[in-house]
Amino acid sequence: MSTYDPSGTEPEEGGKPPFDKQPPPQAPQAPSAGSPYDTPPGYGAPYGAPPGGAGSPYGAGAPQGSPPPPGQPHGAPYGAPGAGPVPGMPPLGSWPNRILARVIDFVLVEVVAVLVLLPFVNYGRQDGWVGATWLGYGLYLVYEGIMLSRDGQTVGKKVMKVRVAMLVDGSSPTPGAAWTRAATFIVPALICCGALWWPIDGLFGVFDKPYRQCIHDKAAKTVVVTTA
Repeated sequence: MSTYDPSGTEPEEGGKPPFDKQPPPQAPQAPSAGSPYDTPPGYGAPYGAPPGGAGSPYGAGAPQGSPPPPGQPHGAPYGAPGAGPVPGMPPLGSWPNRILARVIDFVLVEVVAVLVLLPFVNYGRQDGWVGATWLGYGLYLVYEGIMLSRDGQTVGKKVMKVRVAMLVDGSSPTPGAAWTRAATFIVPALICCGALWWPIDGLFGVFDKPYRQCIHDKAAKTVVVTTA
């Protein structure tokens, strides 16, 4: 004879508790915050925020990697609407400012070259000035490579409020990019083309769209933007 008591809390052997005695189903728990695999907001994004996000210091824009809007197959220049490498970056440096920055730097370097050679050459003869010019080219290569590696600015660029930036994210040029840019500007003039190389290099940038990159910018994957 069974001893099962229906008023008790324990089920009869081999049976199940009544429906009203079963524990309620538990809701699935949400993942805990602070997972070690969570990515902090803005991590890895230029300027400490997702490109074009609300926290971007350059304002909102299209997400990085999104297709350019109709009519802009290559993206919009920095400072203009549309999908660029980093939406909302400063405007491109103007040609007068870029040219004047080059002139300032070139004059500074040539003055140094003349002063260095002053005790050794006779500037009353043509070969004295030729030697100063060649030394100036070499010093300019070293000067620009070092200065751009630091913060993307030479003395001339600081005066004219422009800087060199990496095209992909707007950061200061890497050492490799800085020296590539300087070498592409100077070495062809040393090897074969003389001063004729610089108008060719510069005119390439005049017709380049949308980032006004000269040949030395193309080689280094850089762009010139304003700082003011």
